Amino acid sequence: MSETPKTPAPAAAAALTPVPAASAALEIHDAKIIFDPIWDDLEAHFGRQHLRFPKEIILLGGAPGAGKGTNTAFIAKTRGLTCSPIVMSALLDTPEMKRIKDAGNMIGDREVLAVLLRQLLKPEYRDGVILDGFPRTKTQVECLKMLYEKMTQLWREFYGTPLAMHFRQPVMQIVVLFVDEKESVERQLKRGRETKLHNAEVRRTGTGQLWEERATDFDEKLARRRYRVFKEQTWDALLSLKDIYHYHLINAQGTFAEVEQNIVEELAYQSSLELDPRTYDRLRSLPLASEIVIHARQELVKRLDGYELTNPERFQQVVTLIDKKMMPIVTRHALSGHANINSEDAVLSEPDALPMLIDIFSERGYHAVVDIHRIEIPESVDLSTGKITCRVKKVYRSIIRFKGSEIRRG
Repeated sequence: MSETPKTPAPAAAAALTPVPAASAALEIHDAKIIFDPIWDDLEAHFGRQHLRFPKEIILLGGAPGAGKGTNTAFIAKTRGLTCSPIVMSALLDTPEMKRIKDAGNMIGDREVLAVLLRQLLKPEYRDGVILDGFPRTKTQVECLKMLYEKMTQLWREFYGTPLAMHFRQPVMQIVVLFVDEKESVERQLKRGRETKLHNAEVRRTGTGQLWEERATDFDEKLARRRYRVFKEQTWDALLSLKDIYHYHLINAQGTFAEVEQNIVEELAYQSSLELDPRTYDRLRSLPLASEIVIHARQELVKRLDGYELTNPERFQQVVTLIDKKMMPIVTRHALSGHANINSEDAVLSEPDALPMLIDIFSERGYHAVVDIHRIEIPESVDLSTGKITCRVKKVYRSIIRFKGSEIRRG
């Protein structure tokens, strides 16, 4: 499950990575040389007040064959994200990046970070985005920490200003879909077989799109090597952030349904992690729905027995009202499972009558909601003053819901 969030100071954060102190200091130094000029360039180009990064960034990693492509859309849906994910491999395949490669140059950490930060500033990512393929190196890990620190500084700087809604408390989450080496290799080779058959059919018929053919999907040794590269590089990079950000390791070995259930359980909404601390403090005194339903059945039984023991006459009057006047209407709506009933019965104006009615329906398996509609009805007119005297008529409007009949149609 998700870890308790920690936000250490930058110097302390580096110490969490299990590497020698001198090496860690060198990595921070190298990252700073890359990060600072890129950040300064962003400030100069956009202006500090326009450096509006996503509220939530989900760093998605996965072993080869773990199903990142299959599950990315479901993860986005679970988190309520409607924007497309940022896939670093696609982002680095732009004309600009191709020019760098065509000139014989490598796409290094500097180029990766520069193009990523500009992408993250696009308005469609403001509420949150899935980031696939970053970080991959130790230098990128340190740059990510620096980005989070800058985002946190912006949040604090603009808090309480008219721009506050553009600089909310940032949330960084790490999601890793994991399968073991045996499962990974089997899935890679299966994908290779399916790709080969699909592409042969496309070439034969001339219809459809060719799928990408990866060498690792056709050679067991290469498939194993790809898995081990993931464990040694991407896995270690993401694992080094485990004690800093919210970390989710999701078992992706099962069926689609099982993996989706694992994702839902792991990424369940946790207000204490996502809300601004001051927002959370204001709301925390209100009970959670999960808390008030724990003993709901026992409390219902206690109330119903109490009605019978302390006010049996009123209890019987309400039961009779439901039985004689309301249930015939409810029964006629058995197909839809939804009945609206208006009543002016005097018994409902008596103390405890409405709670009794709701509890009785609840005990019988219905969901009942009642509100009081007050209608002013003219009764007399003072001819000398023109003043109209009205009486108030109370109409009790009940909404009764239950599971309707499932009738096969067609």
